[in-house]
Amino acid sequence: MPKMKTNSGAKKRFTLTGTGKIKRKHAFHSHILTKKSNKRKRGLVKTGLIDVSNHKQVLAMLGK
Repeated sequence: MPKMKTNSGAKKRFTLTGTGKIKRKHAFHSHILTKKSNKRKRGLVKTGLIDVSNHKQVLAMLGK
């Protein structure tokens, strides 16, 4: 049987934690930052977790 391929975009965007949760980065922090407040930009720096409703699909893209 052929091996299952990992989605290249997903492996660059998501990382698994030790407890099995999936970490992600926030969008809207690459350009057009002058109009965004410092508080908002600080919040976008921090990593978040993906929603439970997307967990199954992301794991499939990661080949897990």
